[in-house]
Amino acid sequence: MTSTAWLTVLTTTDSEEKARLLAQGVVEARLAACVQISAPVTSVYRWHNAIETTQEWQLLLKTTAERYDELEAHLQEAHDYDAPEIIAMPVVRGSARYLGWVSAETAPVTSGGS
Repeated sequence: MTSTAWLTVLTTTDSEEKARLLAQGVVEARLAACVQISAPVTSVYRWHNAIETTQEWQLLLKTTAERYDELEAHLQEAHDYDAPEIIAMPVVRGSARYLGWVSAETAPVTSGGS
């Protein structure tokens, strides 16, 4: 299956507990179908005119392009970094079954009452 309707979104945080909380929050909100946490990674970056080296936990979030804006807003609100890394990469190809699952798990819940 070929499309850019699906995204893998990357973010990082400075503890395993924070990573788990971010992951739990976006899955509960149906903004990501799955979050994989890799840890720890070493990040080297310039911040406030100094070179920093820190350990971070990397999160890969599986979502749809349709849900990206809400996912980004959620991450910005839930994250404690001043400028959190939030990078979306298009899924160029994937199995129809998996991508269908991602779509189903991130579909907005509609109130279907009568």
